[in-house]
Amino acid sequence: MGRFYCIAAGALVAVAAAACDDAKPMTPTASRGTGYGAIASGPRIINIMDACDSTTFNTLGPNVCIRSGGVTLPSFLALLGQHHKVGGWHFAPGGTIKVPVGTILRAVNHGGETHTFTEVEQFGGGFLDFINEPFGNTVPAPECLALASNEFIAPAAFRDDPVEHPGIERYQCCIHPWMRLTVEGR
Repeated sequence: MGRFYCIAAGALVAVAAAACDDAKPMTPTASRGTGYGAIASGPRIINIMDACDSTTFNTLGPNVCIRSGGVTLPSFLALLGQHHKVGGWHFAPGGTIKVPVGTILRAVNHGGETHTFTEVEQFGGGFLDFINEPFGNTVPAPECLALASNEFIAPAAFRDDPVEHPGIERYQCCIHPWMRLTVEGR
């Protein structure tokens, strides 16, 4: 089990380092005093949430989690094994949303860990075996195995992705693959 965590820690440290290179800090999408209408016509916000506990998650590597309190790593792994997901790790909104073609999806990381908001052809596992196994899907989505560094979203950063055509687009976190969103472009 110790070797398993060392391998996982190395992967997570590499992810965190890559995310920091291209992270966009969060800035307001509308200037002060522009009112509700300006915000409503801006990007569609997808909130990325997690509940990691830095004391235990950082045993995987430095700064894997930068928030205080939350779900401990042993509890996280137990919940994942039992439920094949951990509720504190999710996209909000989740499920399915309908948006006009041309809408910018802005995935904003409000959590303490690095995440991805990756468009995939079909939902699948992520790129970390120690997460995929208890998640119950050991076959990664192919897109999760070919990530560019700008697809990693560090805490307090965001990533924009336009809805380019009518139809269904699927997004998942390639680290926590139960974090999913289906977008219907119309």
